[in-house]
Amino acid sequence: FLVLPNHMVHSLRAKLSKKRWYDWPSDQFNTGFRVFREKVFRPFTFYVIQLRYPILSASILLLVLSSTLMISGKIKWRFFDAPEAGGFTGNIAMLPGANRSDTKSMLDEMVRAVEKISNDYEKEYGVNPLTFSISQIGGNSGRGISGAENKDPDQLGAISVELIDADSRPYSSYAFLGRIQDEIIRHPLLETLSFRSWRSGPGSDSLSVDFLGFDLDKLKAASIYFQNQLIALPEISGLEDTQAYDKNELILELTQRGMALGFDIDNVGRQLYQQLNGIEAVSFPLRNRSSKVVVEIPEFEIQSDFMDRVNLIGPEGTYVRLSDVVSVSSKFGFSSISRENGQRKITVTGDISEDNPDRAKEITDLIKLEILPDVRSRFGVDTNLSGLFKQEKDFLNDALIGFMLCLIGIYLALAWVFASWARPIVVMSIIPFGLIGTLWGHYLWGINLSLFSVVGLIGMTGIIINDSIVLVSTIDEYCRNRGLKPAILDAICDRLRPVLLTTLTTVLGLTPLLFETSKDAQFLKPTIVTLVYGLGFGMLIVLFLVPAIVVVQRDCLSLFRALKRIVFSRRAPIPFRLAYPVIGIVLGLNIFLLC
Repeated sequence: FLVLPNHMVHSLRAKLSKKRWYDWPSDQFNTGFRVFREKVFRPFTFYVIQLRYPILSASILLLVLSSTLMISGKIKWRFFDAPEAGGFTGNIAMLPGANRSDTKSMLDEMVRAVEKISNDYEKEYGVNPLTFSISQIGGNSGRGISGAENKDPDQLGAISVELIDADSRPYSSYAFLGRIQDEIIRHPLLETLSFRSWRSGPGSDSLSVDFLGFDLDKLKAASIYFQNQLIALPEISGLEDTQAYDKNELILELTQRGMALGFDIDNVGRQLYQQLNGIEAVSFPLRNRSSKVVVEIPEFEIQSDFMDRVNLIGPEGTYVRLSDVVSVSSKFGFSSISRENGQRKITVTGDISEDNPDRAKEITDLIKLEILPDVRSRFGVDTNLSGLFKQEKDFLNDALIGFMLCLIGIYLALAWVFASWARPIVVMSIIPFGLIGTLWGHYLWGINLSLFSVVGLIGMTGIIINDSIVLVSTIDEYCRNRGLKPAILDAICDRLRPVLLTTLTTVLGLTPLLFETSKDAQFLKPTIVTLVYGLGFGMLIVLFLVPAIVVVQRDCLSLFRALKRIVFSRRAPIPFRLAYPVIGIVLGLNIFLLC
């Protein structure tokens, strides 16, 4: 142990008690903050309380003006802006009757187009955009073409292309793909050519339209017409439908001789079915199941000349050759048919380029407002938007229901905490004003509202409500020992530092992401902008608008109490006594209709 004399101990204590150099900035900051809070912020807050009605009116006016940014179209809604794709896949399907050499010829044309466009981009930008390019014959790659499983493998082919990193090229994969589609010369026997980007996000096509009806030929014609209307747009790729011509059908029609002999098409079809699939002779139980005996024609007798050799039984019991009573023709048909609610359905799918969100929105509106009404009137079919359109509709409906349930839950929780039915209204009244910073942030950065904006809005609203709850709780606590206005001033000044720290730590922490230039991070921009601008403006809402609403609420309660004393006074006339419940009913109906 070290024992020091008393004079050295006193000297050491004096030195340790002195201010250290690294404490000076902290003390200066605290002193400056206290001076700002007492000399600037407190007087300004006093005038805010005094001018509470102009402040509240100006806030409502600013909210209305901010809403016009979206109503006027300056800020557009885009459900999901996909991040930049790193490559794409092109699949082809040839018409029935095409051979392997035809498929190989079409694949060679696709390879030629890819190489030519990549060389053109290399000359223009100095860097070849291709990392690799692989072609295959005998099947599709990635997401196959609809009906490919029923086709001959020699009629299928694919090409897969991977591009260099998105930050290493000043153009998008959609622009590169659009040039390739324009360059490709289609083979005469080509049935479907579909390019799909390697995109991530919701698992549906950005373009998906269902055609519903009872006549399959009209549905197919409507599908082809719809695709022809869109094929000239370079922003759209991967157009295909779910009803491919993948089967050769034989069409039987009764001749004049067949009609004279008494045949009808149902009788002919039933006899052909029995000869091709067999006739059930007898059915009997066997142990715990039933068995049946089926009489069938041997498979080796069902050859290509079967239609010429088969005989039918006429109405009079005589045998007549099939070729004498029907005429046989063939055409390409469908091996499977999709139905929905009793109607036949064909779905057309594709991709819409996200390079220019405004252009993507224009194409979507063009499809909804012009092309689809034209298809419905021209072919008499019903149309239904599916894919991302349906996901967007379901998301908005679910979000609205969830939002209303959350508001009800928040209100009940706050009513229980504050032991008041009116005080939670003050806390929850700031929720709409949080949109002001969000909308102006999207407008200044030139980005669309999207799914990620809603996610950021939920987080931002939670932080603002939390600050408001603490502030209102502090005001109620101070009101026990002093008047309302002095309590508000003291509560706001005491909560100034926590509110500033909550806002600044979040905003400054997200600032690097706000200025991130990487293309892979751009789809997160709506969330970052919502949090940064929403919290920045939300701080002003909590510090100035909440106190104004608290005092306005006190004024309204005082007014209703005075009205109540007048109405229920013994000296008041009967009409005045009836005015109070009538006013309550009218206000209740107005609030109900407004909701």
